[in-house]
Amino acid sequence: MLQARPVAVLGGVRIPFCRQNTAYADVGVLGMSVRTLGALVERFGLHGQQLGEVALGAVIKHSSDWNLGREAALSSGLSPLTPGITMQRACGTSLDTILHVANKIALGQIDAGIGGGADSTSDVPIVYGTSLRRRMLAMARGRDAKAKLRAFRGFHPREIKPEFPGVDEPRTGKSMGAHCEDMARQWSIARDSQDELALASHQKLAAAYERGFFDDLVVSFRGVARDNVLRADTSLAKLATLKPAFDNTSGRGTLTAGNSTPLTDGAAACLLASEDWAQARGLDVLCRLRDAQVAAVDFVHGEGLLMAPTVAVPELLKRNGLSLQDFDIVEIHEAFAAQVLCTLRAWESEDYCRTRLGLDAPLGRIDPARLNPNGSSLATGHPFAATGARIVTTAAKALQERGGGKCLISICTAGGMGVAAILER
Repeated sequence: MLQARPVAVLGGVRIPFCRQNTAYADVGVLGMSVRTLGALVERFGLHGQQLGEVALGAVIKHSSDWNLGREAALSSGLSPLTPGITMQRACGTSLDTILHVANKIALGQIDAGIGGGADSTSDVPIVYGTSLRRRMLAMARGRDAKAKLRAFRGFHPREIKPEFPGVDEPRTGKSMGAHCEDMARQWSIARDSQDELALASHQKLAAAYERGFFDDLVVSFRGVARDNVLRADTSLAKLATLKPAFDNTSGRGTLTAGNSTPLTDGAAACLLASEDWAQARGLDVLCRLRDAQVAAVDFVHGEGLLMAPTVAVPELLKRNGLSLQDFDIVEIHEAFAAQVLCTLRAWESEDYCRTRLGLDAPLGRIDPARLNPNGSSLATGHPFAATGARIVTTAAKALQERGGGKCLISICTAGGMGVAAILER
């Protein structure tokens, strides 16, 4: 069996994340991916070089983007001999593409590769309904004009009504926000706690931009230099004025547009390599990707849709002989402020850790100062397939900046799944 070797995170690039139907409304996932990969190639001097793999993903994409990874690689400035692959695991997509590349490096199958993702909720695939699709297919099979016309016998204008992509869970018919409202009630997460976490995310992201933290991580695109979701001037008073977004009838809704991530467009990518490959090219190693874990929960029968990271993380910690308190940075994707707070409360719960996770004691409390120190999805926005790469590249630079340490990454996804990883320097 091949001996695994260390996997180095060398850095990454992303374009500013933008609200749906704003700066990137007409770009699409390929255009955003090409800009991001091209900037990464330029930053690390990779023009014309052959890498072992470019792994990209998109959650919502047109059928013409079926080969996104390869097409973006061909337009990036890399050697045309660089293979590409397209993957998808909802909000965990680009963490999974990074893990895909990392595992190949660890096993010696490749020496370097890029993992990333892009998503657009502006340029979405709109399709015909089932009835009209069947008619169109029947017409295509027709051998003569009469047979083709016969396919439209009984046609009704209502069949022209298009179908838009949805983000509701197919198994429950509920939106992610509605599921998170259920979680917030189950764990007694108050509205003001959610608003406080959202405010902190905006404040930390704004501060990071001001001190130049993102100068080499974010490249301008379409005239945008910073995430346009960021509201540096928001306040608890402003957040308190917003009405519930997912439960506006019961009088108990707590999730609002201010403490939930908006639909967002954007792309991010991360360069990984063996240490020998990096050293040969004079590239600094920001940190190493130590390990990762994926888990799922039975959200159809009562578990919280976004609680799978609470399962993935303790499995990861056990395998590595670590505790929550061993991490200098904890990056938890902020799909909703409530989801982050549910996760933290579950890890502090003796009952949950014993009955659901099979632990002898709670995982314990995370120091708030270590949580998402440079802001996260509530302030940056959340292009589904780009968030994982954003988090990895941000965390890698933060570890380099502080001179060492460990970072825990936790990302919840649609479908009741969660992806977790450990970075260390």
